[in-house]
Amino acid sequence: MLFLRRLSCRVALLCVGMGLSVPAVRAQAVLETPPHCSGTALQAEFACRSWTEVARDVKAGTDTIIIPVGGTEQSGPYMAVGKHNVRAQVLADAIAVQAGHTLVAPVVAYVPEGSTSPRTSHMKFPGTISVPPAVFEGLLKGAAESFRVQGFKRIVLLGDHGGYQSFMAQVAQELNRAWKGQAAVLYLRDYYEVVPHQYADALRAQGHGAEVGLHAELSDTSLMLAVDPSLVRQDALRTAPKPGAAEGVYGGDPRRASAGLGRIGTDMQIRTAVAAIQSFQRSHP
Repeated sequence: MLFLRRLSCRVALLCVGMGLSVPAVRAQAVLETPPHCSGTALQAEFACRSWTEVARDVKAGTDTIIIPVGGTEQSGPYMAVGKHNVRAQVLADAIAVQAGHTLVAPVVAYVPEGSTSPRTSHMKFPGTISVPPAVFEGLLKGAAESFRVQGFKRIVLLGDHGGYQSFMAQVAQELNRAWKGQAAVLYLRDYYEVVPHQYADALRAQGHGAEVGLHAELSDTSLMLAVDPSLVRQDALRTAPKPGAAEGVYGGDPRRASAGLGRIGTDMQIRTAVAAIQSFQRSHP
């Protein structure tokens, strides 16, 4: 730590000597971070394309699009509130590339998370954003209709959080009735169900049964570490006493979470989703 402080001071002095301010150097560092539209994101994401590229892709047979749904909520003291949004986008990108002929829409970050008056569910904690179910359903319908009129024939609703799954199912049913064969919606519940079932069973088989809970515990934290460890406060977590409901951790214990354990779950989710989408593509040519 002392070395880093000295290095920081030397950089600051060098910058002053060059006529640059330290904030200017920090801004330059931000500008030098890797571009978002590269790698898997460039291959998969709708937002990384121009309108002419979207039109070209659809004409060439890319007629499936995933709408990833995240959510902005408290996840205990040791995980950032954007957890579901990052996981949904990253995993949806990987799923789209493996499924083929598929793009990924921008993630939906505003979802039902509880009442604001009185404050219920995750809205009891700072860091959570909630919208009414009707607003959420309307957003999904509007987005799906936008993709349908552009030529996408298959729209996949993929949700990373349990609280809105029934609303997604309702939207899929209503759109499939309204579109009457013009396009089809797949509500991909199996992607979410992997976590409380197959993944939880795999963790229990490795001796982690007592650490598996419902929210912000071992499985949740491990999934985040596998996708993007920058969202987990690992040093604080390792030295913390066991957190509970008062801290926003519902059951289990996150302190032994690891990226290795998380990859078991992410691999399951990706495989399950790819198989479901490819089956959907075959049954809705």
